[in-house]
Formats: sequence, structure tokens, C-alpha cells
Amino acid sequence: ARTNETSGDKSASDSDRAYASRRREHKVKLHKAVMGNQKLKWTGEEEEALLAGIAKHGPGKWKNILRDPEFADQLIHRSNIDLKDKWRNLSVPPGNQGSNYKARPIKVKEEGVTPPPVTIVDNINPPPIVKPIIPPVPSIQRNDLINDESFNIVVDTKNAPRYDGMIFEALSSLADANGSDVSSIFHFIEPRHEVPPNFRRILSSRLRRLAAQSKLVKLQNFYKIPDPSGTRTPAPKPKETHVKPRQSNNQASAISQQMIDEASITAACKVVEAENKIDIARVAGEEFAKITKLAEGSEHLLVIANEMHEQCSRGETVVLACV
Repeated sequence: ARTNETSGDKSASDSDRAYASRRREHKVKLHKAVMGNQKLKWTGEEEEALLAGIAKHGPGKWKNILRDPEFADQLIHRSNIDLKDKWRNLSVPPGNQGSNYKARPIKVKEEGVTPPPVTIVDNINPPPIVKPIIPPVPSIQRNDLINDESFNIVVDTKNAPRYDGMIFEALSSLADANGSDVSSIFHFIEPRHEVPPNFRRILSSRLRRLAAQSKLVKLQNFYKIPDPSGTRTPAPKPKETHVKPRQSNNQASAISQQMIDEASITAACKVVEAENKIDIARVAGEEFAKITKLAEGSEHLLVIANEMHEQCSRGETVVLACV
């Protein structure tokens, strides 16, 4: 009985020791799985095996890399966390950690080994940003532009004298007795001078304004320089004896004369605009007449085609004669 009790106590103690050993192994495995193995220095073979495993399985597949027989022998002392940390360190290029990056000192648990000095980069001054100098764009001041309300064209007053000179040069060179139209003047000026893209509209506006100011003679849609022989000689001024006009009368007469001139210019512009509208209406009427004739001809052809179709459907012979 005592022998049986002794053997039973031994077997119980052996089972307790085996259970405790399994518990310790389980704790070690859990510690390795959570915290990783002891941080040993990576060897060249381990780094090559890690890079080859990433190239084969892809980053993040740490379990597959560790289970792969091709890399299991080299990475036997490494865990998932070790592979992940090493790959993160290899992925960060030197010098690109950022301005707030600080290198962490390496923890060495072996006694008698001093860690290598670590240089801490506090601030990395970025290179200065150089902004290109853009020259200011020359802009036309608002007071240098006038809006011709009768033609809805903005005219540059600074270039108006230059445009007038081009117009007089073109009319003098063309020297047509009946005058020159807008197209002829435009084709004369365009190859000889530098003009804006909308110069044709500006040219038409300037021609109408010069005609309204009696600086040019307008005959239908043609313009020419007035004959100097036909200009009137200024009438002699009457003697101002016994006449003492007041300053207010002079101002009133000047204002009234200015209003008359502006009214005459506006009326002339309106007349020119009305003539242009009449010409446009006439051209539209001609086009309408042409379209009406074409429609009538199309109706006749349709009637003939229907008759020919009916004859052919009845089996009759259709004879076409060339006229």
C-alpha cells in the first residue's frame, strides 16, 4: 500500500511538473507572439531572406514568409513583429524622416556593450521657396477707353489717332474716285500694320465716326477723302463794335453749340445704322426669294417623280428626254 501511495505521489508530481513546463512554454510562446523575440542584430542573410520573401509573397504577408520552407531556416529567430519593424525601417529612406523625426536609441540588453552614439536631428531647414517674378501686365486705364453706345464697341482713345492715320493713308493710296469700302481698306491696312483681332469692327466704327464728323465723305457703303477745293472758306467775323457780350451768354452759346454737335453726330450715326439695317433686310429678302424658287422647283420635281413611280408600278415604260 505504501508502495502504491509512493508511486501515486511520484506520478502526480511528474504530471504537475509537466503541466508547469507546458505553462512556461505557452507563456514564452505568447510573449514571443506579442512582444517578438529578443532583438538581435539582423544579419545579411536574414535581410536578403526578408526582401526575397516580400518580393514573393508581398508586404504584410509575414506569416506566409515565416512558413515558407525557402526562408524558414534564415528567419527562424524572427517573428511577425520583427519582420514588420525591419521592413518599416528599410522602407524609410535616409534623410526623409521629416522635420519632427528623432532617432530612437537602440536598446542593448547585453552587459558590457555600449550603444553607438545617435545623432538627433532637431530641425531640418527646408530650402527656401523662390517665387518666379511675373512682370505686371500693362493694362489700359479706364479713362483711356470710351464706349460708343451707338455701335456697342469699346474704342481705345490712345490708338484712335493712329487708326485714323491708317484710314487716311489707305484712302490716299487706293485713290478710288467712287471711294473704297470697308473690306478694301481693311485688306490694305492689315498686311502693313499691326492691328488687334477685332480691328475690322473698330475700322467700321472709325469710318462711320469720321463720316459723321465730315472728315470723310460716305457714298452708300464707300468712303473717300473730301475734295479740298470744295471746302468752304470761313466767313469773316463781324466787327464787335458796340457789342459787349456777357460771360454767361458765351458759356451758354458754347454749351448749346456742343450739344448741337453731339446731336448731329448721334443723328448721323443713327442714319448710318439705319442704312446698314436696310441693306441687311434687302439681302435677306433676296435670299428668301431664292429659297422660295428652290422650294417651288422641288415641288415640281416631286410631282414628276410621283407620276414616274405610278407609271413604273403599272408596268408602263417611262421615256426620259434630255433637254
